[in-house]
Amino acid sequence: MSIPHVKRVCQIIKLKPEAEAEYKAIHANVWPGVLAALARHHIADYSIHYYPPLRLLIASFKYTGADYDADMRLVAADPETQRWWKVTDGMQESVVEGATGSGGAVPWWQELEEVFRFEGSSV
Repeated sequence: MSIPHVKRVCQIIKLKPEAEAEYKAIHANVWPGVLAALARHHIADYSIHYYPPLRLLIASFKYTGADYDADMRLVAADPETQRWWKVTDGMQESVVEGATGSGGAVPWWQELEEVFRFEGSSV
């Protein structure tokens, strides 16, 4: 059964080949302030996967708040998150035309359309 107040989000971006080890290392120990900002703004069950043949990072998370756009603006305004993005953006290549970095007017990560969902037994 679907939980109506949960928004699922899936996003992609490319990882620069020379940054693979550093990207994995920094994500093995994400800064507590970054995690706190995500939690404060209703982001849960966040994971990032990596597909090396296409250098593709695939992020997915659940948003449990009432105003996604407002909460994303608040995450982007968080100073610790901004410092984190200054480190991680340089490791990534956006697939979004016109994107210049996280928190900009044009999204840095490309959000994907959900085309299928199964949440449990149909019996």
